[in-house]
Order: sequence, then structure tokens, then C-alpha cells
Amino acid sequence: MANAKLVAVVATLVILLEVSTCAVARHHGKPDPCSSEDDGSVLGTLHKHKKPGHCPSPGGGGGGTPGIMTVNGFQKGEDGGEPSECDGKYHSDKTLIVALSTRWYAGGRRCHKPIRITSKQNGRTVVAQVVDECDSNHGCKDNIVDTSQAVWDALGLDSNIGEVPVTWSDA
Repeated sequence: MANAKLVAVVATLVILLEVSTCAVARHHGKPDPCSSEDDGSVLGTLHKHKKPGHCPSPGGGGGGTPGIMTVNGFQKGEDGGEPSECDGKYHSDKTLIVALSTRWYAGGRRCHKPIRITSKQNGRTVVAQVVDECDSNHGCKDNIVDTSQAVWDALGLDSNIGEVPVTWSDA
């Protein structure tokens, strides 16, 4: 019984550490490896890449791109830390907003664009606006959809869980 409690405590700590690491790492990444300054690409179109197949295009059928949704504070003084990368501002946690992992953030090309997020647990869907990057070069995993509390509420999910599987696509 004591071993089971210890395992539960350790598992909880690991999850909390991963979530907090992503929240801290969501800012100021290196340039997007999937973009090229001269490719002239537009959101939702194919891009030229130095490494073919390295950067999959989200939303390519099958209900969207699989990811892990985490909760983040976008208000001043919360987990997210600094103002959002897209506009240099803090945002209310009551708005439907999201920070995407570096490769999905696409060097800022998704700033202020809507994305559709669907919970794999209950099938509910919500549209949220991209306002920030979850920096994969500084601790954030490369499959994170880091959202405000409002997104969790709209999907009918308990943010105390910490992480849930979702799919997402450009809306």
C-alpha cells in the first residue's frame, strides 16, 4: 500500500514538472526550422524545407494533428512568465487562446490565426486563437497545444488533469 502511494506521488510530481517546464519554455525560440525566409509561403500551403518530411503539415486529414493539450496562464504573474510572443501582451485566461510548440507555431505565421482543437476524450471541439509559442528549444515538447483555462472549460475538461490528448487543425 505504501509503495502504491509513493508511485502515485512520484507520477504526480513528474506530470507537474513537465507541465511547468512547458509553461516556462513557451517564449523566445530559435527560428522555425520548417520555414524559409524566401519561401513566400502562406498559412495552410506546402513549404520548402531543407529536410523533406521533417515538418508535417497540421490538419492533413484524419481529424487533425495529434497533440497533447496542457493548461497555461497567459495573465501577468502566472506560469507563462513573459508576454505573448505574437503581440507582446498578456491575455486573459477567460479568452480562447493557445501557444503552440515551435514547429507548429511556424515562426509566427500562425499568430492571431484560429485553430480548431478537439478533445480525444469527449469529442468536443473549440476554436481558439494562436497568441504564443511554447518553445521546444527550451523545454517544451514538440507536440504541445498549451491553452488558456477557457479552452479547457469550453471542452468540458478538468485542467487539474494536467495533460489530455487532442487533435488540432487550422480553422
